[in-house]
Formats: sequence, structure tokens, C-alpha cells
Amino acid sequence: MSTEPTEPTEPTAPTDKNRAAAAAILPLVGGPDNITAVAHCMTRLRISLRDRALVQDEALRALPAVLGVVEDETYQIVLGPGAVARITPEFESLVEEGRSAAPPGATHPAAAHPATHPVTAGELAAQGAALKEAQKARNATPFKLMLRRIANIFVPLIPALIGCGIIAGLNGLLMNLGWLPSVVPALAAIASGFMSLIAVFVGHNTAKEFGGTPILGGAVAAIIVFPGVAKITVLGTELRPGQGGVLGALGAALLAVYVEKRCRRLVPEALDVLVTPTLTILISGLVTLFGLMFLAGEASAAIGTFADGLLSTGGAFAGLVLGGLFLPLVMLGLHQALIPIHTTLIEQSGHTVLLPILAMAGAGQVGAAIAVHCRLPRNGSLRATIRSALPAGFLGIGEPLIYGVSLPLGRPFVTACVGGAAGGAFVGLFNQLGIAFGSTAIGPSGWALFPLLDGTSGLGVTVAIYAGGLLTGYLVGFAATYFFGFTGRMLADLNTDPDPAAPEPRGPDPAGPADPAKAPALT
Repeated sequence: MSTEPTEPTEPTAPTDKNRAAAAAILPLVGGPDNITAVAHCMTRLRISLRDRALVQDEALRALPAVLGVVEDETYQIVLGPGAVARITPEFESLVEEGRSAAPPGATHPAAAHPATHPVTAGELAAQGAALKEAQKARNATPFKLMLRRIANIFVPLIPALIGCGIIAGLNGLLMNLGWLPSVVPALAAIASGFMSLIAVFVGHNTAKEFGGTPILGGAVAAIIVFPGVAKITVLGTELRPGQGGVLGALGAALLAVYVEKRCRRLVPEALDVLVTPTLTILISGLVTLFGLMFLAGEASAAIGTFADGLLSTGGAFAGLVLGGLFLPLVMLGLHQALIPIHTTLIEQSGHTVLLPILAMAGAGQVGAAIAVHCRLPRNGSLRATIRSALPAGFLGIGEPLIYGVSLPLGRPFVTACVGGAAGGAFVGLFNQLGIAFGSTAIGPSGWALFPLLDGTSGLGVTVAIYAGGLLTGYLVGFAATYFFGFTGRMLADLNTDPDPAAPEPRGPDPAGPADPAKAPALT
């Protein structure tokens, strides 16, 4: 096979848009030989690099398929939900094909794209980069790194949670309408199968994340959902299948990793294949049955009781605080602690009541961005960035607007939080009035959350309240930013285009430098 590069005008160039996007990305990250690992989450292509210096950041951000880039433990390219799941396999395929061909590294012409405007979207993106680097240094604490590892356990489960959640919602709708009664049991089985075994997947991912054998982590966690545990009595109380849920599975798998690593050091190599798995499952299983399941069950029940009590007694105030502080929590990397809480609530009651309230932070961000667009009619670069990022913002992908617009500007970030607080208070108030609802999955936000809503007062009421919360967040975020988001000096500096003859950028970076630990869409 010839290794000479083909001309870009040849008909053999990639025609599929996903493969074309992958082909455009690959040379800008240093080519196949610079890639050591490839993975993806809900919105980002995550790659491990041999040489970070070979990456052409500006050219990468200029690609139409790329919403932004992230530099963290791995180099991450924001592609958006749906797109990332399609582009990643094509990217992996091109990496494998290219490693044998070893194409010469070439400098992409877009890498030399200059930034000519002194106060434009590009400059704000650079400011966002500096803020990201400062936050990255502050976030590299043992506690926050542990939260990130816990998030890595649950993020791969999100696609299944979303799919099963939507099917569960469809099944509930058919049941309420009395349609297709023969199909309802089948949909119930499809929607519930994953949730009934989610502990196994959590155990598998936990062992993988912390350096153990994944299948052993899954095997120990499977004890929690085994029906036969009902015959076991602990402290005078019979165990229940599923008691402890994902928290119990997390603890059991962590214990299994510890036991396995100890066995690897102590057991002779000739006996390792027999003794280590046996002792790992036996010791971890006994501790899980006679300790962890009971303790994790109590902790899970406490989480559910606290969440319900918080919103039923102080719903409006609680919503105000949660909606207003969520973006700062994201900035601090503390939002990752909510992922196992969301999953526990979904496992207990079928939905998490917290997510619709936290989603209001994104609504405030959208309203703030629209106000910035209106207040700076002469800044074509920044307005182009906002127009590019708003569709993603409406769907709950917040990085483009945060790191490309509001955070570098400063005041609009605060006023966006005000909009989120107002939307959260609106939704929380109805929880306090007895109209409780939540999301059957985690991950989506904004408009993308509508298919996942579930409540006790009917779908119509639930959708209306959530839509009202979004509208409140949009309006308050807009008003707060329009009237209080700028000083006179800021308007003088920002509301100008230093080079009116220059064309408006074709492919502005709508994301700027984002950080996965700061993504408001992953609540």
C-alpha cells in the first residue's frame, strides 16, 4: 500500500462527515504516532499524547466540528453529544491505520492564524485559558483528584442511563394513555434491566479506575444485587437485594482492589492465578455482606431523605442556592461529588430531583450570553462566538459560553449565576408546593432534559414547570447582565471592532479552553 499522501481534491478523500472530522483532527494533534490512548465521554474526545508540543491548538479550535479544547490529565476535544460517539471510532480507526504508514508530520496552515483584534473573542479565550490554568492548579488537590476518579467511574454509564430513562418515560406515557398494553411490559423490562444491575457496572468501572481487575470488581459488586442475599441476616435484619446500591458497589470494588493488590504481592507467582481471585472475591464478598451493604444502605437512605426534605420544606430557598452556586461549584471541581448522589437517587426513586434545579445554571448562562450579544453590537468577533455557542448552550453544553464569553468578562459570569438562582428558585418553589419531579438520567441539561423528566403530577405539569424555570433563568440572566453586567469602562473597551475591514471570523472557537471538571452539562 502506498504511503504517499493523496491530494485533498482527489475523490478518494473522506466523504463521510464523521470520518472527515476525524481526519481533520488527527494531524493537528501530532499524527497517529503521537497518540497513546483514545477514549470519549459524553461530549469530549479524550486522547493521551506523547508530545504535547506537537498539538496545534488554534488550528484545532478553528475546525467546524470542534467546539473547544481542554488540557487536563488527557487532552480533550469538545465535539458535543452524539457527534463524539460517531467521530471517536473513526478517529481510532485512522490512528491504527496511520501508525503503520507513519506519515510525516506537517504543519497545518491554520496553525498560523493570527489574532488581530486586541479585544475580541480570541483575547477573551486567552483570558479564559489563563483562568483555566489557575483553576487547574487549584483543583489538583488529593480530594478533588479523588472526586475526578469517582466521576470517571460513573461517566461511562451515562449513555445507558439516558437511553433507559427515555424508554422508561415513553413506557409511562403509554401506560397513562392506555395505549399498546402488550408493549408496556416489554418496555418496562428494557428500561429496568440496566438499573437492576447497575451495581455490577459500577463495581467493574471502579476496579478498572483504581488499578484492579475489572471483572473481579464486578463479581464482588454482583453480590449486592443477588436475590439470595435475602436469606442473610445482619444485626437482626434480613438483607435486601440491592441494599446499598451504587454506594455499596463502589465500596465493595474498592475493597476488592485493595485485597487483590495485597494478594499479588504476597501470593507466590505459581499460585497467583488460583489464589488471588479466590481470596479477593471471598474476603471482599464477606465484608460486603456483613458490613458494607448495611452501611451503604443507611447512607443511601439518608441521601434520599435529605434531598426530599430539602426541597419539600425549603424548596424555593434551596433552589435559589443550588441554582446560583452550581457554576462556582463547577469552577472548583466540586460538582463531581454530585454524580454518585444523582445515581443513588435515580436508583431509589427512578429520578433525581436535583438535576432540573441545577440545570437552571445553564439557563442563566444562556440569558447572560444573549445580553452580552445585545450590549456589544460593534464587537463582531465576540458576537460571532456567542451565535456559534448558543445552540449548544440551549442544549445544556455550557463550556463554550462560560470559557469563551462570561468567565473572561467577569461580571457576566456573576449575573449568569443570578439567572441560575432565579430559575432554581422557581423550580424549587413547586417542589415545596408538592409538585416534585426529577430527571431519570444524568448528563443532559437544558432543552435536552425534556425527554427525561418524570414526576408525580403528570407529564404536562412537569414539562410546564421545567420550561417555566428555563424561561425564568433566561430572562433574569439576560436582565441582570444587560443592566448590571458591564461598567462604562468595559463597554468602551469591548464595544468596538478595531479593524472594521477585517472579515468576521468564519470558524470562531465557541468554547475557548474548557475543563472537563468544570462542565455544567455533567451534573
